[in-house]
Amino acid sequence: MVTPARARAQKAPNKAGPFFIATLLLWAVSVLFEIAVNSRTQLLFIVYGFLFYQSANWIVRAYISRDPLFVNTCVSLLHSTVTSASVLFILINHLKANGLSDMLEHDQLVDNTWAWAYPALCFSCGYFAYDQWDMLHYRLYSGWIPSILVHHLILLICFTLALYRDVTINYLILTLICELHSIFLHVRKVRRMAGVRDAKSKVIKLEWVFNWATFVFARSMPHILITIKLIQDAPKFRKGVELPLALFGMTGMNLLNFLLGIDLFSAFKKETSIDVHRDC
Repeated sequence: MVTPARARAQKAPNKAGPFFIATLLLWAVSVLFEIAVNSRTQLLFIVYGFLFYQSANWIVRAYISRDPLFVNTCVSLLHSTVTSASVLFILINHLKANGLSDMLEHDQLVDNTWAWAYPALCFSCGYFAYDQWDMLHYRLYSGWIPSILVHHLILLICFTLALYRDVTINYLILTLICELHSIFLHVRKVRRMAGVRDAKSKVIKLEWVFNWATFVFARSMPHILITIKLIQDAPKFRKGVELPLALFGMTGMNLLNFLLGIDLFSAFKKETSIDVHRDC
């Protein structure tokens, strides 16, 4: 069901859409050129990721709900779950085979690629392209500079350039640990759209515990530590775009995390205060 607020947003002048559609098309042309002309067949996992999540979108729309926001959130939940499982698998697999001794060394993070890390990053990149298109198509954003579209654009630029140059793949896999937190963000959103809003429920209280715990330990802290690691290892980077691009991407991610934390606190305060008022 489309809410009145969302209906008004969809009728409002679309000022941000053309720019982000243009950047997405340029990105798609670039990827297809690399695959077709430069024979970078390993990048096909980007296409597979896009098709996988677009297919999930069609299935949810056909059998569960036709509400664009609900469908988008369900597919986002699927991506967070798949990516979190992939990242954990990659890290555990590497630790079992090589141990922790050199896992966070500069050469390991920048020049080497852990088993399955490259296709996993490609697959996730395909999701961000799908999600950008879905939000643009159904106008699931608002404002002149929608933060979610900016977030996806930053990720597509950083991920794709790293994949083209085959560098910092392991760094980017570590940044995707934040998808553990995204699981609980999407669960909360789906739960509220389904009408389950009793803040006194033990399940919802537990959901908030996991939401805050993963926000701190799977999103904020890893991204801050990665940023610190980049700054510490700055002299070890070769001359080129790797370090500036990595610092630009992580600065953007940390800023978005800060804004997300504010929004999360506001939502928590609002949800719990409404329940208190009902008891008065």
